[in-house]
Amino acid sequence: MEKWNQSSSDFTLLGLFPQNQTGLLLLLLIVFVFSLALFGNSTMIHLIRVDSRLHTPMYILLSQLSLMDLMYISTTVPKMAFNFLSGQKSITFLGCGVQSFFFLTMACSEGLLLASMAYDRFVAICHPLHYPTRMSKMMCLKMIIGSWLLGSINSLAHTVYALHIPYCHSRSINHFFCDVPAMLPLACMDTWVYEYMVFVSTSLFLLLPFLGITASYGRVLFTVFHMRSTEGKKKAFTTCSTHLTVVTFYYAPFVYTYLRPRSLRSPTEDKILAVFYTILTPMLNPIIYSLRNKEVLGAMTRVFGLLSWLKDIKECLVGLPLIIFYGDMDFSSPRASSAEAVVELTLTKEKVQKAHVDPVFLNLNFILAI
Repeated sequence: MEKWNQSSSDFTLLGLFPQNQTGLLLLLLIVFVFSLALFGNSTMIHLIRVDSRLHTPMYILLSQLSLMDLMYISTTVPKMAFNFLSGQKSITFLGCGVQSFFFLTMACSEGLLLASMAYDRFVAICHPLHYPTRMSKMMCLKMIIGSWLLGSINSLAHTVYALHIPYCHSRSINHFFCDVPAMLPLACMDTWVYEYMVFVSTSLFLLLPFLGITASYGRVLFTVFHMRSTEGKKKAFTTCSTHLTVVTFYYAPFVYTYLRPRSLRSPTEDKILAVFYTILTPMLNPIIYSLRNKEVLGAMTRVFGLLSWLKDIKECLVGLPLIIFYGDMDFSSPRASSAEAVVELTLTKEKVQKAHVDPVFLNLNFILAI
């Protein structure tokens, strides 16, 4: 019988791709997806932070989803790329524990957060008059804290248990990150109790939220069918289909992977499915929520478009001896409250002086209809 390895020994990650040119091309594709995910989620967080029109519960929850996706994909891809390019497949015992903890935290927290987002849409569409009370900022904050806290507690329990299992076989993990179920075949003890814990945990943090999301969107679609407004139906269908797309990409491969018995699991299949919820989903989320959401597209136009307008206006003002006075016109009140996106740009005396212009007046109001 082999001797039990000491808990300080390193693990070996066999990785996702073979060490050849095909593997290198596939790795470059993964790195490209990783870059898109970083850019997309960072942009989404920035838009929601700077645009006051997106300071609503739905978009606050969406910003947390982007933050989780950033941490999610950063937990696995950099280490996988480093191991492939350096040829060193090892990961320290502590490093494996840290990677497992953050991966499980993001997985469980994101599952709960998606359920919170589904509840937000359910209240907004089915009970719009109660929305300000049921989805107040305090309730939104409780949902966010609850998702992070419950995910962290569950992850800590699994990680501590996995690191205390005695390993007496090869420490080669047939995966591209420290996934706890992939570590169980290396244990020197019967792990049926822990596998049962994984089943219960997956049911609580993934299956039940998924069933709740399905039920809430079923109720939403029922309400949408009875709407009289065609525009309202279109907007509701767009929002619901966007959320359901995200939910399907995330939950389906996750639940299928973790609820199967070990006898029916294949390491190769598990790794392919893991690509969906660890790499592709964090990249697709900001694309889906931005390209199919008029409010996010409007925020992108206002935030990034306004910067180019400011630059162009300053370039036009430089070198001019004076500015023509257009009169005392106030355009802001009637149009700022309308559905059309309106940005008011006010050039104060200080701003004009920075452009090296001798102003005839103190304020010039531009109404830029976007």
